[in-house]
Amino acid sequence: MSTKTPNEDDILRPIRNTSKNYYILFGAALLAFAAFLVGWAYQLQQGLVVTNLSDWGSGGGVTWGLYIGAFIWWVGIAHGGIILSAAVRLLGMDRYMPVARLAEMLTLAGLSAAGFYIIVHMGRPDRMVTSIIGHYHITVHNSPLVWDVTVITAYFVLTATYLALTIRYDVTRLRDQLPDHFDPIYNVLTLGYSESEDKIIERMVWWLALAIIIMAPLLLHGGVIPWLFAVLPGMPAWFSAVQGPQFLTIALTSAISGVILISAAFRYAYDWDHIITDDVFRGLLLWLGFFSLLFLWLQLQQNVVGMFAAPLDTAVAQEATLFHPIYLLSMGMVFGTLVYIFAQTIRPSLFTRTRAMAAGVTVLLATLMEKILFVVEGFLHPTFEIYAATPGVYFPSLIEWLSLVGTVGMVVLFFLVLAKVIPVVELHAIEHLREDHGHEPVDESASKQEVEA
Repeated sequence: MSTKTPNEDDILRPIRNTSKNYYILFGAALLAFAAFLVGWAYQLQQGLVVTNLSDWGSGGGVTWGLYIGAFIWWVGIAHGGIILSAAVRLLGMDRYMPVARLAEMLTLAGLSAAGFYIIVHMGRPDRMVTSIIGHYHITVHNSPLVWDVTVITAYFVLTATYLALTIRYDVTRLRDQLPDHFDPIYNVLTLGYSESEDKIIERMVWWLALAIIIMAPLLLHGGVIPWLFAVLPGMPAWFSAVQGPQFLTIALTSAISGVILISAAFRYAYDWDHIITDDVFRGLLLWLGFFSLLFLWLQLQQNVVGMFAAPLDTAVAQEATLFHPIYLLSMGMVFGTLVYIFAQTIRPSLFTRTRAMAAGVTVLLATLMEKILFVVEGFLHPTFEIYAATPGVYFPSLIEWLSLVGTVGMVVLFFLVLAKVIPVVELHAIEHLREDHGHEPVDESASKQEVEA
């Protein structure tokens, strides 16, 4: 483990330094997002028919497909990210302070990607105004789509407020070291700031964190999103009281995996071994293992109930999912990750940052496949299967695949741009780490020598 003492220069490095790899990654992410925008423009011109969605008969009745599966996946990543950050503040989990802001940024990026999917899947973006905003007082009572828009907007505002409050402290104290061309942004972020507000802001952030933890089981991935499926008795693959907690465990496993990957990327790019330490990754892996275990246990509950003396329609739907190769692969990937996490706790020498990243990628892919299959199989096996004689087969179109690549590119661009404007590691985290290092005299003497020079 590095004995170097963290300082302000460390967290300002992403803002000050722009490497060749940064430009390469920025270009690749921009190209991915642009490719999807081209595909979306073609869809707007020709209609959803280019995706084969809405073809009820020959398409097997799969009117949502990858669009909604990926939407659920991004909402889960976003939801779990803010829960992780809120837990750090609420429960005093100082060990994870260096990655708390990264988790908050992941929430904003994930919610943006999820909201973008709603607009894309509506077919015509103007319907967001004509059908939702213009008649909100009516549609909010009976439209699941409006429920989605409402809770996503609420969580976005809540998270943005949460992030903005913590940024004020950092920007004020680092203002002289931040780039002058962003002064208009910094002026807005620190409007009316005074040192006397620090304790007030700290209390406000604590209460916001408490609100997020309380709302987690009730809204978004613990409530509204699974309710859109779980309360439909005509869709036996979806109709289940276990969907709420199951969605929540998927959200947390996905979010922790995302934080592992993003943290590893920043650590590698900016030499932050002494800030985002191996201890942080070990802790994140343990939480990933815990929630992966809960996820597999809830999957077992659903399979047992759906297969043992279940009603005929439920048994057919559950059997179709249980023996599907994609389902078996996704469950195997989560189980394999769980085995590795358990093994490295017994034998710590098995831990490496590369393996932690591999575990994160594995779980992210597994949860994505499970959510897409969840949506598709729910449509393919309704209680009244009017097209049973000629069942269709669903496979995502090129435009749907481009949407997934494009939203990943959009999230990467979000981090690359934001990292050039604000510190992605809180100043409080650096101050806390410095206290743990005990203000090492070596660094102090080095700084004195630099001043004398």
